Amino acid sequence: MMIEIRPAIEADLPQLLVLFGEFNPDDPPLSRATAEAVWARIAAQQGRTVLVAEVEGAVAGTADCVVMPNLTRGGRSVLFVENVVVAGAFRRQGVGRRLMDAAVRVGDAAGAYKVQLLAADDAYVHSFYAACGFEPLAQGFRRYLP
Repeated sequence: MMIEIRPAIEADLPQLLVLFGEFNPDDPPLSRATAEAVWARIAAQQGRTVLVAEVEGAVAGTADCVVMPNLTRGGRSVLFVENVVVAGAFRRQGVGRRLMDAAVRVGDAAGAYKVQLLAADDAYVHSFYAACGFEPLAQGFRRYLP
């Protein structure tokens, strides 16, 4: 299976929405106009790269990478990774690993001193990230807003 990792483009938006629907089935679907407006803001954001894994023309996975400038660590940035999703039909075939390798390269190219993410409380997910070279070094906290 040939897996191509590349930055997402607007034409990927319909397939990304299907993928996110699989990931979060309880989320209400976005209207086309809303999705396009959000995509325009994402595409314009400096330091933001949405990666897609493409297999035979299909978006098989994605990872959203955000470079955050930083005044510590000698001014080296931090790369945050969010919304790592692999379609069910493509799991356990190397898609997620290739996405995470590409995310680390994005951070390296940006001069980041670390790549950081939060993971669901799921043993399989934790073992996946560990296999990609990530270590569970901190307690994560989040507060959902209404």
